[in-house]
Amino acid sequence: MNRPLPVPRPSAVPTSPRLAALAAACCLLLAGCSGAGSAASAADGAGGPGGRVRFTLITHGAQDDAFWGLVRKGAEEAAAKDGVDLAYASDSDGAAQAELVRAAIRDKVDGIAVTLAKPQAMRAPVAAARTAGIPVVGLNSGIDAWRSAGLLEYFGQDESVAGRAVGDKLDGLGVRHALCVIHEQGNVALEARCAGVKKTFTGETDMLYVDGTDMDAMTAAVTTRLRQNPDIDEVVTNGAQFALAAVQAADEAGSRARVATFDLNKDLVAAVRDGRVQFAVDQQPYLQGYLAVDGLWLHRTNGNVSGGGAAPVLTGPAFVTRANVAQVARYAAAGTR
Repeated sequence: MNRPLPVPRPSAVPTSPRLAALAAACCLLLAGCSGAGSAASAADGAGGPGGRVRFTLITHGAQDDAFWGLVRKGAEEAAAKDGVDLAYASDSDGAAQAELVRAAIRDKVDGIAVTLAKPQAMRAPVAAARTAGIPVVGLNSGIDAWRSAGLLEYFGQDESVAGRAVGDKLDGLGVRHALCVIHEQGNVALEARCAGVKKTFTGETDMLYVDGTDMDAMTAAVTTRLRQNPDIDEVVTNGAQFALAAVQAADEAGSRARVATFDLNKDLVAAVRDGRVQFAVDQQPYLQGYLAVDGLWLHRTNGNVSGGGAAPVLTGPAFVTRANVAQVARYAAAGTR
């Protein structure tokens, strides 16, 4: 079944212009639901129709971002397997994402999965969920903050480790000057990646902050930087769609820079296969969404806590290159990588 998140109460919504529209947004963010009965259907105290368990997945991802489509697909397929009613909502603004968590608490859901791209903004609502007896797990962003924030489990990639691995790979490719493009300022995961690259890469590393919600502006910013710095020979982006834009930017700038990226989708698989993009670092977003929902279900039905509550469950990094891209292509075509 499809079910919208509840509209936040007016008294709970901050007065910023962005959050003034949150009530309307909540009505439009529909849930994807699940299959026929399973152990979850008989769980004690489930609040959904017919006693079904209800979980909510709340991320900082853009609605039309293919990466977050993979996260959501994994979560929805886990929900279908487990017989869970799953609602999905997202907002890149930390305060707005926090309000979505509060809305889920008011709706008395049975579990919440959340990203911690802006950890400080999420501390209070996560604490409120715990006070309400609602388990909260983390995924994708916030590997350095999930335990201190009080989350039950975490599923994702250690972004600092991934960044350092990319720095080492750039050295192996003979790169001399890298440009690391961050498309969302203040996102701890993206910052950690580029900091990791800079830590191990022995060449020069520049950072470029762009607006990831405006692809034309992002492409223009990279083009300008490449024209200004013709010695840049590698652009590292933090998303598959940004890598493809960087390829276009390099062409427009007449630059010799190659492109590599964190994250993967089916369009990028083709770009790696034909050599337009050197490599991608796959953190397996489908798996993150799947494990987050399945982890909540296992905790509710069997008391399980992955990693013992002390260690994250790592989903990456894995390098996808021209040499091994064929192994990934069939999964990407199916929409799960």
